[in-house]
Amino acid sequence: MFQRFFGRERYANRAITEALYAQIVAAARQTVFYSHWNVPDTPLGRFEMLSLHMFLFQHRLRGESGAAQEVAQVLIDEFFLDVDHSLRELGIGDVGVPKRMKKLAKMFYGRTAAYDDALERNDHEGLTAALARNVRPDAGAWLEASLLANYVTDARNHLAAQTSESIVSGTLTFPAAKEVEQ
Repeated sequence: MFQRFFGRERYANRAITEALYAQIVAAARQTVFYSHWNVPDTPLGRFEMLSLHMFLFQHRLRGESGAAQEVAQVLIDEFFLDVDHSLRELGIGDVGVPKRMKKLAKMFYGRTAAYDDALERNDHEGLTAALARNVRPDAGAWLEASLLANYVTDARNHLAAQTSESIVSGTLTFPAAKEVEQ
């Protein structure tokens, strides 16, 4: 009897995790980012956008306890498993994956620290600069970085309006990125 109960709980938790992760991935794959805001539609560009949305999710649940804290940890684990899987799909061998994972994890945590600092200070210029430095380091002046910074601020506010109970039950929404914004 206990096994059936715990088995159902694991399945329910897995369904919630998959639903939340799918919503984060969908938000990161909004075509506006790639077609209008010049985010590179490359594995690294997609990593940047997924990292950004994972940061926004983690930022929303920071300071929460109980189920929200557990969900935040499970989702970050899921994120890194997905990155590992993606590296393997790109043809990186077993020997190269750990080295690249270490580099990507360092990139992720460095970016999240910069984004978090800018958001906490309500520093639009700092957030814009951090996004430009990370998403388009080769572009020089990336005019759309300000649009992405506006989106990040909107997404933070949009996520803050969602209850923790709703999120831990598997419901999460991000705002739609707009084609023309200024």
